[in-house]
Amino acid sequence: MAAPDSSEASQEFQILTATYQSPTNESFSHTTKLPAPLTAKTTDRTAYLASLRKATASMQETINKELTSRMEEDKVREAAVSGASKAKVVDEAKEEDNYGEEVAEEED
Repeated sequence: MAAPDSSEASQEFQILTATYQSPTNESFSHTTKLPAPLTAKTTDRTAYLASLRKATASMQETINKELTSRMEEDKVREAAVSGASKAKVVDEAKEEDNYGEEVAEEED
């Protein structure tokens, strides 16, 4: 194993962390270690912001996957509690299209 480079040993880092906790689902955390800008030069700060932007997008993707998984667990749990025969059939494509919007139900 190689000895750490002296510039790496003196490098400071910033930590980007998101944590999810729920009384009904398993918790999760996502942490990314980002090298802090070496100097106050615009090029160093720009490079840091680019890495922060990339890490944030990656974090959002991970969080979305985790939350989607937990939503599926919640649906299974609800179906088990209410009984499979009483469970409402959900059009997943319609749910995805209308996510976050209040939609009036149409009568058949």
